[in-house]
Amino acid sequence: MQNPSVSDFEKDLALREQDAICVNESKLEHRWYHNLKYVVVGLLFGIVFIKAEIVSWYRIQEMFRLQSFHMYGVIGSAVAVGLISVLLIRRFNIRTIYGEKIVFHPKEFNKGNVIGGLMFGLGWAITGACPGPLFAQIGSGATVIAVTLLSAIAGTWTYGYFRDKLPH
Repeated sequence: MQNPSVSDFEKDLALREQDAICVNESKLEHRWYHNLKYVVVGLLFGIVFIKAEIVSWYRIQEMFRLQSFHMYGVIGSAVAVGLISVLLIRRFNIRTIYGEKIVFHPKEFNKGNVIGGLMFGLGWAITGACPGPLFAQIGSGATVIAVTLLSAIAGTWTYGYFRDKLPH
């Protein structure tokens, strides 16, 4: 078997960066109960979403109709926190809680991201739900959102099935 050339390696890395699996995936093995922290954070995240009305279909419609600043304020705050967090991680070489280095890989512009973003926004506008709040909406009693969840899963599966045939 031949050694892959550098260009093959770079092409493979670029292709894997589009996968759902992160190229920086941790190699550490933990016991099952280490995942309970994610359950707690997820529950708290859902409670905050409900209390802040982020999962409200009416708030989402107000955003897409440009009738309210509420959702833009929430999204803008999240972008600001993310930006500051990345700057601090880079500036102080912060590591994960387990001491692993955090690496940011440069991303190339891809027109598929624009098309995918438009499809995502259209689905969000029609259903009033995006992936994060889906579970909070279902948990708050809006069980009809289960149809949106199943549709999101079907769309993700369809993309995964046809991914190799799509232009990237």
